[in-house]
Amino acid sequence: MADVELRRILRLVSARSLNTFGRAVLNATVLWELYERTHSKLVLAAVGFAQVIPVAVLFVPAGTLVDRSDRRALATAAATATGLIGVGLALASALGAPVALYFLLLLAQGCVTVIHAPAVSSLIPLIIPRAQLVRTNRISASLQELAAIVGPALAGLALKFVAASRVYAVLAITGLAAGALYRSLPQARAVEVAAPSVRKDWRVGLRFIFRSPLLLPALTLDMFAVLFAGVTALLPAVATDVLHVDALGYGMLRAAQSAGAVVMALIGGRLRAWQRPGRVLLIVVALFGLATVGFGLSASFPLSLALLVLCGALDNISVVIRLTLEQMVVPDAIRGRVSAVHYVFIGMSNELGAAESGLAAYVLGTIPAIVAGGAVAVIVVGVVALRWRALARMPPLAELQPAE
Repeated sequence: MADVELRRILRLVSARSLNTFGRAVLNATVLWELYERTHSKLVLAAVGFAQVIPVAVLFVPAGTLVDRSDRRALATAAATATGLIGVGLALASALGAPVALYFLLLLAQGCVTVIHAPAVSSLIPLIIPRAQLVRTNRISASLQELAAIVGPALAGLALKFVAASRVYAVLAITGLAAGALYRSLPQARAVEVAAPSVRKDWRVGLRFIFRSPLLLPALTLDMFAVLFAGVTALLPAVATDVLHVDALGYGMLRAAQSAGAVVMALIGGRLRAWQRPGRVLLIVVALFGLATVGFGLSASFPLSLALLVLCGALDNISVVIRLTLEQMVVPDAIRGRVSAVHYVFIGMSNELGAAESGLAAYVLGTIPAIVAGGAVAVIVVGVVALRWRALARMPPLAELQPAE
């Protein structure tokens, strides 16, 4: 790989990682602070709802905006806005503002993210050669997961010694730095102009995904795995009520999945390309659900950490396959709208999964909610494998071409 390509990749993935770091600090700190203030699992659910509402409302205009605008400029603006929201949370925490103000700021962060995600996802294939996409996604996943490790771990450590307001202030630094890195990227290559009917059709992203025999089942797997088997939102309750650990232990739990993802990314770089990546995707999501069931049944802090590490390793495989699949099969002219719908599947499942976890824990209890969620993820794998048999037969990612 040429030095100029490597530098370009590193600037891009560093910007994404800084943004991930800031958001990881934000989410870990908000969940801990609000649970400490209220001791309410419904508040944990509300944190998820506050960030999922903008995804549901704005994904259509966000995708259209990305396809009609400078994607590099949108990514720069969105990263900078995250920094400003960090300043707002720092002031709210320092002044002891009402909980409602936190949710307004989380709504704003959801609005920023629903633009940032498709802008960056659709920018990558326009500045990175197709032959380097798998490598770029692997490096990106590694650095983003490393950021997701360091963010919650530092947040948990910092919350043990300093006020939450100072932790939020880190967001301002990461947002501005990420914005500067996005701005330093080269101009994206020109996109072939689509037909007027395609340019104006906001539904084209939805139609493309729902007609794809590969992308739709891949997104469905990931969405339902995160929606039902994700445990991140319940970690404050698990740490406090089940494992009986302090803020530092909570930070370690938050970092464990990311640690597993980084290890798997390093191992994955030495493995041969998957010959049947769709089959691999089905297997790792099923194992993810089973590991989640084990985590729900665990009353041991070391075992819980180990199971979360395993979940992170499995999730890394899924992420690399899913991201590369999208970048290989989606035409340039509609990448923004497809990426926006993609983010509804993934971003909404993250935040809606947090809401679902909080509500399920409120109704069923923390442990039954986690165990049931993992079991549902395993069932979904079976349904997807039977409904979309083409996924298991998918050829190597490098052989895929953009669909019409």
